[in-house]
Amino acid sequence: DNSPAIGEAYNGVFYSLKDIGIPLNAKFFFQLVFAGTAATIVSGAVAERIKFSAFCLFSVLLVGIIYPITGHWIWGGGWLGGGWLEWLKFWDFAGSTVVHCVGGGSALVGAYLLGPRKGKYIDGVSYGLPGHNLSLAILGCSILWLGWFGFNPGSSIFNPGTTNLDPNSISHIVLTTNIAACAGGIAAAITTWFDPRDPDSKPDPTMIINGVLSGLVAITASCAFVTIGKAIAIGLLAGIIVVFSVDFWDRMKIDDPVGAISVHLVSGVWGTLALALFSEGPGDLYSIGNGPVAGLFCGGGIDSIRQLFIQLLGIVAVGLSTVVMSWLAWLFVKSILSSSLRVTEKAEIEGLDFHEHRMTAYSGFLLKADVKQSSLRDQQRHN
Repeated sequence: DNSPAIGEAYNGVFYSLKDIGIPLNAKFFFQLVFAGTAATIVSGAVAERIKFSAFCLFSVLLVGIIYPITGHWIWGGGWLGGGWLEWLKFWDFAGSTVVHCVGGGSALVGAYLLGPRKGKYIDGVSYGLPGHNLSLAILGCSILWLGWFGFNPGSSIFNPGTTNLDPNSISHIVLTTNIAACAGGIAAAITTWFDPRDPDSKPDPTMIINGVLSGLVAITASCAFVTIGKAIAIGLLAGIIVVFSVDFWDRMKIDDPVGAISVHLVSGVWGTLALALFSEGPGDLYSIGNGPVAGLFCGGGIDSIRQLFIQLLGIVAVGLSTVVMSWLAWLFVKSILSSSLRVTEKAEIEGLDFHEHRMTAYSGFLLKADVKQSSLRDQQRHN
């Protein structure tokens, strides 16, 4: 494989990088961020108990091996992208499976191997461990939401057969992306507000955040291929699904502090399947060869059923390979460190900011005695 460092000609594993008259460096950076996104997804599910060194090593393996293999299958002319099995055409416009299912699957394996945080499950009962700052969580959601307007429309440069960037297509992708996020947040708010299991239920801000992100993840596969109305439907269902998914993994005793598995893996699966249900088919939105056949709910008939099977096959193939490779990667990291992947119980209670980085992120959490001891240590170190 070659890289941008040795010239403009590209003959590597991501065949789509050859399309469009855009500098290879720009396309390389765009795909680099996609790979990094898969790694950051994992961080949320393993937070508050993983060693920093373990996460860094796993991220290298995920970005360097796992993501390129599965990504090549779909976006690089591999067997899911129409390589040696030309008849098998799996569609994922901007990464519901390529990025989010891979990141979410790796997160699931990591969370399972690490085990839950201390105090999360006591005598079989799940206890909530609330985050530190809900305002920052909402800010983070807003930043991600904004980033998706580069994530999805930017993928137009890799659309097979495209020779120029169509402003109409890009603006349509922006709208479907945004409306799906809105629908996901609204659906999650209503689902938590009117929960029949809790007569005193209220709209949950943390779940609204997950609903917004789930809508974004779900629309990522089909953002260029569905109408605004269909994007609303995809987002609404994503917002409902994520609420029950978070509860499901919690009952399975999989401790996922931020709901990353539900937001990325589960919503990624839904979005990938939704493409075969709601795609408009070649016409106003895209031409023949540049998108899937009409979806099952859009008069696609037998061809849409075949497309649904292909989408399901792709999910299973990527999912199984991700689980196997990430499991081996986590075990390899554990062998390299010659110890556990997670910090000690003492370190977990003290907090990873201080234990892993010798820094305190929130001084308000410190007792006066702790501050005094910390100051003495700093003074001794400088002397």
